[in-house]
Amino acid sequence: MRWKDSIILLQALALGAACVPLASAQSPEKNQSVYLYRGADRAQRLAERAREEGMLVVYTSLATSESVPLAQAFEKKYRVKVQLWRSLSDQVVRRALNEAKARRHSVDVVETNAPELEALARERVLAQFFSSHIADIPSWGVPLHRMWVSDRVDFFVVAFNTAKVRREELPATYEGFLDPKWTGRIGLEATDQEWLAGLAKHWGEKRALDFFRGLVAMKPDVRKGHVLLSEMVAAGEVPVSLTNYASNADSMKRRGKPIDWKPVEPVIGRPQAIGLAASAPHPNAALLFADFVLSPEGQRLFSSMGRYPSSRKAESVRVAFPYLMLDPIALIDEDEKWLKLWNELVAVK
Repeated sequence: MRWKDSIILLQALALGAACVPLASAQSPEKNQSVYLYRGADRAQRLAERAREEGMLVVYTSLATSESVPLAQAFEKKYRVKVQLWRSLSDQVVRRALNEAKARRHSVDVVETNAPELEALARERVLAQFFSSHIADIPSWGVPLHRMWVSDRVDFFVVAFNTAKVRREELPATYEGFLDPKWTGRIGLEATDQEWLAGLAKHWGEKRALDFFRGLVAMKPDVRKGHVLLSEMVAAGEVPVSLTNYASNADSMKRRGKPIDWKPVEPVIGRPQAIGLAASAPHPNAALLFADFVLSPEGQRLFSSMGRYPSSRKAESVRVAFPYLMLDPIALIDEDEKWLKLWNELVAVK
């Protein structure tokens, strides 16, 4: 997602989704006093005031199979209602940007890809916040401005339909997919220029672009939406996906779908993150929700649902492979370069 393009679209406020009810936005200054409070009574005060607010609104790209149970667990613990709006990451960011520029402050929490949250941070849609659980997050998941914090990780892995492809058929490295036998059998997600950037960081730009040109020449099936691509693999429509999220494949595998995945080298990791709206109508509930998600309890819940938690207190035992973690700030800084290369090479269906 090219974040600068989203700014151009700020006039387009009709997003084709159900609208959340408007509440009285709080000033960024007032919310900042909530977000940064560190008094000894913080936990009790936050829970009490969140219950007084009664609800919060979360925009997320997390699949409903995980975002709904997460919201329900929070509601059960704190008796604060969570209203979810779920869409693709670019739509989540676009909606948050549109509403902020229109001064229509509906959202309290945004949870999606870290690069997209970095874009929102640069537009001052998000605000710095404090949580004692931030200390449990590795340095790659906590930017200096602390306007977002990584709550989970997505790994780009190779997913395959177990009825159409045998694990032992899969090559050890991505370059093995240039073998002509894979022609017509592989798929890519349409917005994964970050994956290309990660390959270039690992291999060097020339090697990565040579590989990618060879891959595109094989005419892979290009589809928009990581969940959609996983569903197509599970259905056998795309036998192998090269840019699948491991967590999506895991989720479908647990539900009995014929899908599995392999960590083909190099495995690229990307932080997912949570951020609080600067003008959130429900700032206490927003911060309480972030606390819950980043806590060992929330992080273990992610793990139990097949997601990969960021916290060192809930590291997944399934991450037994080497990986390169992307830097969301660098990705935004270099966004135009990688998007241009990606669009020159990839034709989206």
